[in-house]
Amino acid sequence: MSDQPLPDLRSAEDSFAIDWSAVRAHLAAHGLSLDADPPPRQFSGGLANVNFLIFVGGKPYVLRRPPPGELPAGSHDMAREHRILSRLADALPFVPRSLHLCTDKNVIGVPFQILEYRAGLVIRSTLPPSLVGRPEVGPRLAHVLLETLSALHAVDPASVGLGDLGRPEGFLERAVAGWRKRGAAVQYAANETSQAELGAWLEAHRVPEGPPSLLHNDFKLDNMILDPRDLHAVGVVDWDQGTRGDPLFDFATLLSYWAEPDDPPAMHEMAQMPTVAAGFPPRREAVRAYAAMTGRDMSNFKFHRMLALFKLGIIFLQLGHRYRIGQTTDPRYANLSNIGTGLLEFAQEVKADRIF
Repeated sequence: MSDQPLPDLRSAEDSFAIDWSAVRAHLAAHGLSLDADPPPRQFSGGLANVNFLIFVGGKPYVLRRPPPGELPAGSHDMAREHRILSRLADALPFVPRSLHLCTDKNVIGVPFQILEYRAGLVIRSTLPPSLVGRPEVGPRLAHVLLETLSALHAVDPASVGLGDLGRPEGFLERAVAGWRKRGAAVQYAANETSQAELGAWLEAHRVPEGPPSLLHNDFKLDNMILDPRDLHAVGVVDWDQGTRGDPLFDFATLLSYWAEPDDPPAMHEMAQMPTVAAGFPPRREAVRAYAAMTGRDMSNFKFHRMLALFKLGIIFLQLGHRYRIGQTTDPRYANLSNIGTGLLEFAQEVKADRIF
């Protein structure tokens, strides 16, 4: 569309280094021609997977690879993401199709995939100038987030060949155990007590599994590509954590990024969604709206809310740990451990019912 904003790209010189001649040879062997002009350029933003705008046969695509360095087990899984995107695109128009997966680490050292490129507006930590000061924007964005997630949760996994994705039985139990273990690996004095207390609460308050659905597992505003004219979703990206499980956990993950004006500093400092500036409705209203859209019982939702907050705090601690041990010198990582600790403290407030 001619009125689509240009993607936010780094210069070719500032983009992550990849052996593009090796990529070109690999793609040629699979009938794909990587263009030399314009050269591949890395998308700006993001702290994890590395994405490039490339041109194949004169058309734009995305090359996607994991981040550098040692990765947590099961994360940044290009093969899993390729499987999801190559099939779920048949059911949902906002899912970009994955066209090719390379698992040969001799090409660039890690697996990578080639995805459809979707043009549109990506909103990260702040609103673009065109949306500032418009009171209808917050309610509209909230509605689009909720209706898009509800549409995903309504898909029958078997209908798109994903009926055996993941292990939905025991999903919540494994999530509690897994995030407690990951947290222990990046624990330090400032968050030792909160980790122990939150982990114990989650163990003691587990709830029955809801009927499983497909999960994005990191659904939030900056993983959506929007049509700038009416803000409907033209793309949802970052599916490398996708699986099947309790959909309330997927919704709780979205809500964990949903800051309100009176939240503690960590909720604002993580700067994941501009919910305050845009005038999003309160989280409790989002719960009612999601329940109305899906018909799901929310009576046990506090557990899912707590688990998602616990997970988010650990993720920020994991990212901050990379800076603490010198694995990265990127200044964006410098305060992430403090944010993770603050998110766990916020979860303590939610646990005590002092805030939602």
